[in-house]
Amino acid sequence: QVQLVESGGGLVQAGGSLRLSCAASGGTFSTSAMAWFRQAPGKDREFVAAINWGGGNPKYADSMKGRFAISRDNAKNTVYLQMNSLQSEDTAVYICNVRSVADSNWGQGTQVTVSS
Repeated sequence: QVQLVESGGGLVQAGGSLRLSCAASGGTFSTSAMAWFRQAPGKDREFVAAINWGGGNPKYADSMKGRFAISRDNAKNTVYLQMNSLQSEDTAVYICNVRSVADSNWGQGTQVTVSS
């Protein structure tokens, strides 16, 4: 049973930083793409960032470019999201996704709240 557990969310002031982690278990993930999405109340889920199985070619939504950085540690089956210069519009539940050629799995999310 594949499980994804996010951590690192919390309350931060505008302009601050947080580092999110997503630890995967119950499978082999070295050839899987990993990504972060987010969803605010009353809004659709939106793409945040993604990184391929080799750790290269990171992709970001336009509003996150220059502020967020995605990385992964395959030895730990973990993907990270470093978030800097956070603004109130970044408040959302951040959700981890791990995708292979055949499967896609989602975590339960971690809450990020940015005060202003």
